Amino acid sequence: METGLLSMTRKAINSILENSKSEFHKLSIQVSLNGLYFCVLETLSNTIIASQSVTFKNELTPYAVHKEIKQLFETHKVAEAKFSEVVVIHRNNLFSLVPKTLFNKDELANYLKFNAKILANDHLDYDEINNFDIVNVYVPFVNINNYIYDLFGSFEFMHHGTVLIQTLLNSHHNSNDPVCYVHLFEGNMDITVISQKKLLLYNNFNFNTKEDFIYYILFTLEQLKLDTQTTKVKLFGSIEEGDDHYNLCYQFIKDISIFIPSNSGIYHFGDLGKDSIDFTVLNAL
Repeated sequence: METGLLSMTRKAINSILENSKSEFHKLSIQVSLNGLYFCVLETLSNTIIASQSVTFKNELTPYAVHKEIKQLFETHKVAEAKFSEVVVIHRNNLFSLVPKTLFNKDELANYLKFNAKILANDHLDYDEINNFDIVNVYVPFVNINNYIYDLFGSFEFMHHGTVLIQTLLNSHHNSNDPVCYVHLFEGNMDITVISQKKLLLYNNFNFNTKEDFIYYILFTLEQLKLDTQTTKVKLFGSIEEGDDHYNLCYQFIKDISIFIPSNSGIYHFGDLGKDSIDFTVLNAL
């Protein structure tokens, strides 16, 4: 297990959370089989006051992830703090997007069974993507939800794809030309293609090499019949201009750039670098 304190010492995080005032602090948590992430927003000044990430060397089981988040919360005394709101983001590829006009909440398993491997006892849930008539059906980590409920009572939870799609659609400028957004996170990539405020595609891929990375982008563009010479591709997350993944993209795609989310400017980050705060965790606040 690798741990990143993101510019804050354990003592500093503990001190903040020990003095947490429930009416002023919001907690956002992202859970995946590859890692954990949480951050705390102080709502009076709109400042991110604490954050912590943990990356697992190998993909864990949901049971093992539960043990890790319990240890993380005990280490930083998160379980002892109080929050006005708690949001949990479930990051996995067990999802399916459904047009709202075709959605029936009694058919969740049928929406998922062709796109994801689900078990008979899996708990299924869904998010409505507001204003865009899309429903995201997915499998949350129910053991994590139960643990969070035991700690904090009622809370909100959603799939990471819901946060990503909603945020990108809301921030996308009206344009006749499609834009391909590629978000990287710990050997995982989300590809979202938007044109004229409409979602053309959203998918999630695991990758091990930079060759896998560029393959999924080129394959997506090919399937949508988008030209690599004219289509804008915007990269963000754990990538920066000049690194190996960026340079490989540049060999095949003419118009690439690093995407800087516009709403990151509404938050203050104190001693924390805003680039260190995960996109979905920040946008779920």
